[in-house]
Amino acid sequence: MNERGVSRVAVIGGGISGLAAALRVRDLMPSARITVIEGAGRLGGKLYTDEFAYGRIELGAEAFLVRRPEAKRLADRLGLALDAPATTQASVFTDEALRPLPSRTMLGIPADLTALAQSGVLGPADVAHVNDEPDRPGPLLREDIAVGVLARQRFGNALVDRLMDPLLGGVYAGFADEISVRAALPQLAAKLEHTPSMVVGARSLMGSGVTSGPVFNTVHNGLSALVELVAATSGADIRLGLPARELQRRPDGWRVIVGMSRERQMVEADSVIIACPARPASRLLRSVAPHAAESLAQIEYAGVALVTFALPPGTSLPPGSGVLVPAAAGLDVKAVTFSSQKWGREGTPIIRASLGRFGQERVLARDDDGLAELVIRDLLAMGIKVPTPIATHVQRWGGALPQYFVGHLDRLEQARRALPEGLAIAGAGYDGVGIPACIASGQRAADQILTRRVIR
Repeated sequence: MNERGVSRVAVIGGGISGLAAALRVRDLMPSARITVIEGAGRLGGKLYTDEFAYGRIELGAEAFLVRRPEAKRLADRLGLALDAPATTQASVFTDEALRPLPSRTMLGIPADLTALAQSGVLGPADVAHVNDEPDRPGPLLREDIAVGVLARQRFGNALVDRLMDPLLGGVYAGFADEISVRAALPQLAAKLEHTPSMVVGARSLMGSGVTSGPVFNTVHNGLSALVELVAATSGADIRLGLPARELQRRPDGWRVIVGMSRERQMVEADSVIIACPARPASRLLRSVAPHAAESLAQIEYAGVALVTFALPPGTSLPPGSGVLVPAAAGLDVKAVTFSSQKWGREGTPIIRASLGRFGQERVLARDDDGLAELVIRDLLAMGIKVPTPIATHVQRWGGALPQYFVGHLDRLEQARRALPEGLAIAGAGYDGVGIPACIASGQRAADQILTRRVIR
């Protein structure tokens, strides 16, 4: 604390993780002096709502899971109106056709084998092999392993290539054969320590399948409204357009040097929450926590692009909320959302496509017109013919999605153990990529610094 007994907290990163951390500090210590430092000219990170073609669209994340309570609880606290999807029935493109995504899967791991068979995503022989999985012996989970590698052992290749890979690719822009089961599916991993069956584990976690209420929500006025209200409620001093350049240890706490060299500023703090991606976090920590910096530097990221089209009124689209595209299909688009149908919004039909997988950033090297043409080509390959768009928007997110490779949780634990008192990390690169997980990560970081330094 400073000489007046008021805790000074600096938060580096103005995405939802950093803002949730700032709000948590305010809740736990109302007198704290909180400074949020953001290198961009706006808050929100990958939560970004903007005007487009007679309406507002999300240019980043578009919704949050309800079964994790953090995002909905925060929205309810702030009095934000929420929207539920009008349809959540998606399709998967396989065998040159759009087939219904089976219900009750956990990132492609089926809890309902009947729904899997009826979807037509797998052929009869592959369905029979999956049906036998609950009774198939095998070792219990003792070490971390890629979820795709484990699933191939249990189900064979078809389920991974046609179902799990596009679902995991949608979340991480990565590949099932590289993503850690303990990091991506921690609850399932815990079940697999007691049963070898992935189907049995998924069933026990998903229950009977009878749910009340929507699976997803979004903010009626756009997710940027959530960002703005969290920031305002935190009462933090928001400093935009000031990238954090250096973190220094001081006798009475920490100093963050921000801004360009000619106009640099110094923010003094008792505690610092670093809520930015792993690479810049690693650079900041290099001189004050080298072992933590080394662990964070190993976290890789994938870049993605979102191409949004406004189509002429009356354009006919396939039913449902959108299409997932397996990497095995050989297309560059990995997912398409029929946004206007998904959210039940009349008027201009809106669709958006996602491109970019880890290690395949060459696709994103095209200019905006080239990316739009690529999307039109891939839509045609899926049998979706659209007229010339009346408006197009291309949003690029360089290094947007962290890759939770095997051993991710061990590296993260090593990094956190190596952090000196008064420092904490938060964000999608560490504890989960969804909005609720990011909020929880920020709240956890705030709890850590206040418990370790302020609350005696």
